[in-house]
Amino acid sequence: MATRRHDPERRDRIIEAALAVIAEGGVAGTSHRRVAERAGVPLGSMTYHFTSMDELLHEAFSRFAQRISERFAERIAAATDLDALVSAIVHIVHDDLAAGQDELVLTLELYTLAARQRAFRQITHDWMRRSRAVLERFVDARMAHELDALIEGLFIHVSLDPAPRSRDLTRDAVRRLLSRSP
Repeated sequence: MATRRHDPERRDRIIEAALAVIAEGGVAGTSHRRVAERAGVPLGSMTYHFTSMDELLHEAFSRFAQRISERFAERIAAATDLDALVSAIVHIVHDDLAAGQDELVLTLELYTLAARQRAFRQITHDWMRRSRAVLERFVDARMAHELDALIEGLFIHVSLDPAPRSRDLTRDAVRRLLSRSP
């Protein structure tokens, strides 16, 4: 009789493997089999740890959004005044968020999934709420909402535009928006 191997990190490996598989082939290209292979676990582990693909996707995207939120919060928390906030936002847009293809694909896949399925919308709502709460250390709630939207839009443009914005243009856009703050 075979003994069951104790593997307390298996669930986490599956979630991380799911993120890698999504980054490679999108949600549509993600299957239990591909994730199990990437995680190095038996296929049966998938249904043991996750009752459905939607549950796995929800866990994976929740982890991804939390990870990005934590990095965002650390960067913004280091700012000591509005000039430092502007610099932090430029760094977030050009370096943190646009650092790699995987994060771009994961972000856009999450947005698409949230647009199609209400169950995933809460992940994006929570992510936006966390971002705005961090920004509200410096600006009011309305400006935090506008800044958050600007950051998201700039990130997409910097990542996808064949002639992306310069850091100076991003800095100018953030300063112009902040100059409207009461």
